[in-house]
Amino acid sequence: MDQPITRRRFVGLGAAAATLLAGSRLTGLAAEAGEAGRLKARPGKPAQVVKPGVADLGLAQGRDGSLYVPASYDPAKPMPLLLMLHGALGRTPPTRAFSRMASDTGMIVVEPDARKHTWDFDFSGAGADLAFLDRALAWAFARVNVDPRCLALGGFSDGGSYTLSAGLANGDLFTHLLAFSPGFMQPPGRQGKPAIWVSHGRQDEILPVETSRDRLVPQLKQWGYTVRYREFDGPHGITPEVAKEAFHWFIG
Repeated sequence: MDQPITRRRFVGLGAAAATLLAGSRLTGLAAEAGEAGRLKARPGKPAQVVKPGVADLGLAQGRDGSLYVPASYDPAKPMPLLLMLHGALGRTPPTRAFSRMASDTGMIVVEPDARKHTWDFDFSGAGADLAFLDRALAWAFARVNVDPRCLALGGFSDGGSYTLSAGLANGDLFTHLLAFSPGFMQPPGRQGKPAIWVSHGRQDEILPVETSRDRLVPQLKQWGYTVRYREFDGPHGITPEVAKEAFHWFIG
């Protein structure tokens, strides 16, 4: 991660459409807890043993995902877990570097693939992405000892938008939400009170920084969430410094 994660060449799902969504989808999102968008997987005593390192999830052909287990992992001791969601370009070398850095910081990382090129935002119960996230979490919970008091959903760009949307609906599962350069949120409901991290580059050429600064963060605070907002000089991406700060904010 000697360079920021960036989408400078990204032309699909343009900034103008995302900015409109950032404004419009905040309307009418004061819904309280409901069943839409709910994840069922929960941490428990793992029935299998994994070795430290990186392993494929093995849940799908082609678009699958990876599990990162740090060298410091002790099966007898519960460890923080981060479910990390990629942006619209998918899992790229920079996103994999981010997950390795997170793992080296002292957490388990599950990095799944969206079922298509990016997340579907379908929380009706028929959404393929939410179902796959549930499978990925259940798979991980069966293999690693996870601390339920330190369980995060995180994501970059489209993944950050999905993090805020799905994370608020599952705030009784996730203790922390980490949204890096999000574009909007459309939570189908709200459960619990997870702590929330939002970061955004001031020179973001894909999703303007005002999206987070003027819309998302104020709305989250209005709903009563504790939000850590980190604005930095840089384009659409995650710098190593911001990543490290977010990791330490998460695991304390």
